[in-house]
Amino acid sequence: MITLYTSPTPNGHKASIALEEVGLPYEVHPIDLGKLDQKRPEFLALNLNGRIPVIVDHDAGDHAVFESGAILLYLAEKTGKLLPADPLARSRAVQWLMFQMGGVGPMMGQANVFFRYWPEKLPTVIERYQKESRRLFEVLDHRLSEAAHLAGDEYSVADVATYPWVRTYKWSGVSVDGLDHLQRWMTEVRARPAVQRGLDVPIPRRPEEITSKEEASFVDNARKML
Repeated sequence: MITLYTSPTPNGHKASIALEEVGLPYEVHPIDLGKLDQKRPEFLALNLNGRIPVIVDHDAGDHAVFESGAILLYLAEKTGKLLPADPLARSRAVQWLMFQMGGVGPMMGQANVFFRYWPEKLPTVIERYQKESRRLFEVLDHRLSEAAHLAGDEYSVADVATYPWVRTYKWSGVSVDGLDHLQRWMTEVRARPAVQRGLDVPIPRRPEEITSKEEASFVDNARKML
C-alpha cells in the first residue's frame, strides 16, 4: 500500500495519474496548501522542502519519496510500467521527463505567479514567462509531429509529467493556437481512463466547474505561499 500526500495541482496530479496508470493500491492524504499543511512538522518529516506530492511506500519499510519526477521514476521502476524496456527508448523518456521538470513546469509556474498571484502587474515579467512557456510548447509540438508520444511510440512517464501542466495553459495565459500536434496529444492523453481518475484526486473538480468565488479563494491561498 502507498500513501499519497497531495493537492489538486499539476505536480500533485502527476503522482495520482502515475499511481492510476501503474495500478498500485493507494490511499490519499489531502494536503491543504492554503492552511500550510505542507509546513507542519509531520509533513516536513517526509519532505524537508515542504512541497507536495510525497508518497510513502509501506511495502518498502515506509520509504518516502518526494519530488514529482522522482516519484514517477520510482513507481515506474517498481512496477515495470511507464518506462520502455529498451535502453535508448528509456533514455528518451527520461530526457523528456527532465524537459518537463526543468522547463515546462518552472516556466509555467512562474507565468502563473506573475500573471495570477503577484500583487502588482509586471508586464515585462509576465511576457517573459508566457513567451518562454509558448516556446516550450512549440518544442513539444515539434516533437509530437514526429511521434505519438514524447518518448516515441510508447506512453511514458514523460507524458504523465507533462500533461498536467500543459492542460492548464489558459490559467498561465499561454496560447496553444496553431500547435496541432500538441493539441492532438492533449486530447488523446485526456481520454485515458487512468488520467481521468488521477485528475479527480484528491477532489473531483474540472476547470470549467470552478466558480469565480472559488477562483478568488484559490488566488488568495496561492499568494500566502509566495
